[in-house]
Amino acid sequence: MKQPNTQPASELMLHETASQTAGPYVHIGLALAAAGNPTRDEEIWNEMARPEAEGEPIEVVGTVVDGNGDLVRDAFLEAWQADAKGEYQREYDLKKPFNGFGRTATTFDHGSEWSLKTIKPGPVAHASGQPQAPHINLTLFARGINIHLQTRLYFEDEAEANAQCPVLSRIESPARRQTLIARREEVEGKVRYRLDIRLQGEGETVFFDF
Repeated sequence: MKQPNTQPASELMLHETASQTAGPYVHIGLALAAAGNPTRDEEIWNEMARPEAEGEPIEVVGTVVDGNGDLVRDAFLEAWQADAKGEYQREYDLKKPFNGFGRTATTFDHGSEWSLKTIKPGPVAHASGQPQAPHINLTLFARGINIHLQTRLYFEDEAEANAQCPVLSRIESPARRQTLIARREEVEGKVRYRLDIRLQGEGETVFFDF
């Protein structure tokens, strides 16, 4: 009969759980609308700001492309950003006009684009005290990716702030920095920014390890 392990928990060697890909069911659990399923009463999705939210209303759109240049049609993204004053909100509440956290996904419809309806964020102070350029933090989950990828979206029309941003300026290659810059578009009188994310190959998006 095997004797029970009587070592204190503090002395046991605990191993890190193995990473897994997002798998085929991430949309069913976290992106019900993208999966074509009925949504819950309180759903964290891509409408981060209502029309009455303080700040400039914008839409952010894009695609996810793999190393072969093919569209990834089942990627899942989470977004986190500051409000128009450059402040992060600590609580998520659907009753508020703006929430700084949202989710979106690419699908087999609508050109395989992900989209967010939000407001343009204000500059956030860096740990050094220097202001960071307005940006949206993006986390990406997709098939074949064992550990989620983290990147940022910056705005094309914030050139001066981008040039002085203590995070963006650490990317030495100007061409690599451009992979994080969303292009401004105007569609039916509304402001929209486009950022296409490339996972591998030429023009690969910059991903961060933080």
